[in-house]
Amino acid sequence: MIKRISSGGPFEAKIGYCRAVVAGGFVHVAGTVGTGDTVEEQCRSALDVIENALKEAGASFADAVRVNYYLPDAAEFEPCWPILSAAFGANPPAATMVECNLIDPKFRIEIELTALAPAS
Repeated sequence: MIKRISSGGPFEAKIGYCRAVVAGGFVHVAGTVGTGDTVEEQCRSALDVIENALKEAGASFADAVRVNYYLPDAAEFEPCWPILSAAFGANPPAATMVECNLIDPKFRIEIELTALAPAS
């Protein structure tokens, strides 16, 4: 069974994707950007959106197994470390950071996450 989770964001309908899909024993959360002017604000905001999707799927950050970070400037990743460390706590997932362009220059970080889905 597949469960699709929408956050109601404008890009979901425009582009044709869901915020998260629960399938195959995992919660696959789409690349998520946040609001705010700084990379730290955007990181916190993106994590809030991701956390809400995980909750709707019956999961949490403690269930995360993989996370990918995309930033247009790799130097801006370090200021996010304390925020990410606090979010994942004692349950850090495997992680990758990639420096790349994002869909809009106003975005400083995009976060994509995979978590274990709750047993059904």
